[in-house]
Order: sequence, then structure tokens, then C-alpha cells
Amino acid sequence: SQIGNPPALPAECPVLSVCGKLEEELAQLSDDEAGELMSEYGIAESSLVRMIQTSYDLLGLMSFYTTGEDEVRAWTIRKLSPAVEAARTIHSDIARGFIRAEVVTYDDLIELKTFAKARDVGKLRLEGKEYVLQDGEIVHFRFNV
Repeated sequence: SQIGNPPALPAECPVLSVCGKLEEELAQLSDDEAGELMSEYGIAESSLVRMIQTSYDLLGLMSFYTTGEDEVRAWTIRKLSPAVEAARTIHSDIARGFIRAEVVTYDDLIELKTFAKARDVGKLRLEGKEYVLQDGEIVHFRFNV
């Protein structure tokens, strides 16, 4: 770059516009009130959500989910990670004793409500160690140690 001119950003470098004052207001409102305000401004999602999604994309990361009786948890892994590496993210014993991964998409589980119903209609898949998880999938690992 020339003296006095800022360096040019690469064409593939994303730029996000964030209105700090609006984000501050949204953070102080109830979900319903925040939704109304965002609707008034024609905003589909907060800048924070866009910033996190963009950061994950730039870093080559994605999330998968696990569920329990009273907990749903998101886990962060690198994109293109095999199921056994996702299992290792939770605990090395799960990876060591990996048998299979029960996998269902988020949309299918929301529609069907339970793993049992997803299994009954063929939406729950059994996958092996090398299966490459997709962003947002819900996984239950079968393992034995």
C-alpha cells in the first residue's frame, strides 16, 4: 500500500456492520420485545449471531449437539471431522470405545420430537468412525470401555 492509504482487504474477507447501540438495546429486552424491535428495523438476526457464524466459517469450525435427560449441549469441532474425533471432543474414553454414532438432523428431531420416533421413520442413522459430521447434527455416541 502507498503511504497514507490503508491496506486493501482481500476480496474474500467478510465485513460485518454492527450497531453497538442497537445491540445494547436488544440485550436489555425480552425475547418478544427484541423480536419486535428487530422486525421494525428489518433485521432477521442479531449482529452477534452473524459475527459468531462468520467467525466459525473463517476458522473452519462447526457445531454438533448432544442431548440428555435435562441438557442439550453444543460442541465445537473442525469442519470435516470424523465422528470419532467429535467423540474425542467430549471424552477420550468415548473415542477409545467408539462403536457407532446415532445421528439425526436438527430439523428432523424438531419435527419428530424424540430419537425413538426418528428411528421409527428411518431418520435416525447409525454411522461409523469415519462418518463426517455435518454442522448442526444431533449425535448420540455408542461406546464401550
